Amino acid sequence: MPKDKFGPYYSFLPKSRFLTFDEIVRFARMFLEMGGKKIRITGGEPLLRPNIEDLIEKLAGLPGLADLSLTTNGSLLTRTRVRLLKDAGLNRITVSLDGLDDITFARINEVGYPASKVLAGIENAEAAGLTPVKINMVVIAGMNEHGIVPMAKFFHGSGHILRFIEFMDVGNTNDWQHVDVIPASEIVARINAEMPIEQIACNYNGEVANRWRYLDGGGEIGVIASVTQPFCQDCSRIRLSTDGKIYTCLFAGDGHDIRGILRDDGVNDNMLKARLASIWGKRIDRYSETRESISKPVPKVEMSYIGG
Repeated sequence: MPKDKFGPYYSFLPKSRFLTFDEIVRFARMFLEMGGKKIRITGGEPLLRPNIEDLIEKLAGLPGLADLSLTTNGSLLTRTRVRLLKDAGLNRITVSLDGLDDITFARINEVGYPASKVLAGIENAEAAGLTPVKINMVVIAGMNEHGIVPMAKFFHGSGHILRFIEFMDVGNTNDWQHVDVIPASEIVARINAEMPIEQIACNYNGEVANRWRYLDGGGEIGVIASVTQPFCQDCSRIRLSTDGKIYTCLFAGDGHDIRGILRDDGVNDNMLKARLASIWGKRIDRYSETRESISKPVPKVEMSYIGG
């Protein structure tokens, strides 16, 4: 969320436009009844939402849920907080960490937050049993590419799963250029040269990360190659924004309003399911496959709005 846009006087959404926890849970219940299996709570920063543990507890009790996880920047993962999250029913934590040294990390987060505090949060999550902890590193040429191997070495043998993500043109404010992308093949080659790895099978159809394991038994890493190896054809994710819009693609420009339907007393669950099926059945998203053929930039929703 760029500071030049979201400054101290920015007028954020009134709370009346936020989905309530009960509305989110109703949507999630129908999502699971229609065949969904996994739910991830993301943001922005989801731990800023007051009483988020109450939402987690409600979601954790839904029939058919196979996995409930949360993606965070790690700044609020205190010992007390991770215990509350675990007790509420959260299964796993994913933490965004784009560098180990404070100079690089501060350049990226733009608020001077030290990497050491994020690492402490990861340790707290592990101690609370929110495992395996996944750590996401977005690799940007000229910014943090020098940290690829040090990051791999740091988490080697830790039991955590480090995932390298190609820099993507999500939204319109991250100054993305293709020259700033370090291809997944290069990331793998750099790590393999220091610590030999081999590719292993995916855990499930539609998994976004290519999996690699260390030959010495030091665990595994993942590489998400949305730019150089698009996986649009296997995508099975739907995103619900905090103000009640559905997005069927990370690179979508517009969402489908669902808040109005959720708040319409005349719309029952079956009618809502029909609406969801209609939205999903008509999707033609394949931006990552067509990126190179698009002649001019297209408006896209910001990741801070719908998460990853």
